[in-house]
Amino acid sequence: MAKSRTASTIKTSIDIPAQQREQLITLLNQQLADTFDLMSQTKQAHWNVKGPNFYQLHELFDEQAALLIPHIDAIAERATALGGLATGTVRMASSSSRLPELPLEVTNDMELVSCMVERYANLAASTREAVETAEELGDAAAADIFTDITRDLDKQLWFLEAHLQA
Repeated sequence: MAKSRTASTIKTSIDIPAQQREQLITLLNQQLADTFDLMSQTKQAHWNVKGPNFYQLHELFDEQAALLIPHIDAIAERATALGGLATGTVRMASSSSRLPELPLEVTNDMELVSCMVERYANLAASTREAVETAEELGDAAAADIFTDITRDLDKQLWFLEAHLQA
């Protein structure tokens, strides 16, 4: 049976105090869960969208899901660089995600876009908060990762919202 580890038991020479690193690892793993969940929900939307805008949204959702994968990797790698463990399996993400579940019965193109707008906006807001928290904890690298993610989320949110605006 594997020995249980706390948030930052792996030795590192990164000059951020252990207490801050533990808080950062917790923050990173929460954002990892939420971002992984958004990626999987975006794929769910990609697979199930129906309606007059099927092809355009099918392609958009696929592109959006793919754009999240490098961010997921960057978040997980920062958690491990700080001496922690990345908690990034599907089950770990689903048990920790703060995003609402995408209703299975929602397949109508514009209704699905509205659902995705809500999820992208939620993650963008929590990621903006994560930028501030990482800065307060003295980790410019994590703050930079979160800033990049926020920039991409805001752009994808713009693409989604444009479908709903007249």
